[in-house]
Amino acid sequence: MHNPIDLTGWTLVFDLDGALVDSAPDLVGALNTLLDEEGLALVPYSEVRLYVGRGARWLIERGFERAGALLDPGELDNLLQRFIAIYLGRIAHETRPFDGCLGALDALTARGATLAVCTNKLTNLSLALLDALDMTRRFAVVIGPDQAPAPKPDPRHLLTTIARAGGDPARAIHLGDTAYDTLAAQAAGIPVIAVDFGYAPDGVADLGADAVISHFDELVATVDRLASCPRPTGSL
Repeated sequence: MHNPIDLTGWTLVFDLDGALVDSAPDLVGALNTLLDEEGLALVPYSEVRLYVGRGARWLIERGFERAGALLDPGELDNLLQRFIAIYLGRIAHETRPFDGCLGALDALTARGATLAVCTNKLTNLSLALLDALDMTRRFAVVIGPDQAPAPKPDPRHLLTTIARAGGDPARAIHLGDTAYDTLAAQAAGIPVIAVDFGYAPDGVADLGADAVISHFDELVATVDRLASCPRPTGSL
């Protein structure tokens, strides 16, 4: 048992792909459709799922590389638009919130926390996905890289999200699954929780997160612990 605390005034910022939702099946499906249209070999899901989380452009580049194709940089914008169209057509066919996610979000909201999404997925795609899953209403703001000065791991992405949610970096916690999330949070002076069920290529053990969880059932107690700890001198 732990002692629950009042989270009023706290902003909890979540990464999206690999942290809140398991979106790899639809993203990899869209990538393989694009590769098939280009006459290229499909890429195995078990490998490509770890390419998710760094944005669609990076996913396409790595996917074509894995398929053994030399990608002309001049073709990337066109491929990106085609990928987005394919992805929007199947954005939530297989994507689902991770087990326990919705219950944990409800519990945090009930304690007074403000929830936000900070993701390297384009904002319109993020909103389309969250709308399809009936999750958008749970968040004060959803900020993709196009709504920030630079994407994660740049801390300005995270700080912009907190500001747009009406929060204070001194009373904020970030949750994500990759080094992009931990680096952004560390640079912003914000505690970070890593999930070990996401898309980090080498796992999360060496990311330097303040806490690691293996299921959303652990989130509320972990947030309470981090929110109760005094910030180091000099933190934001």
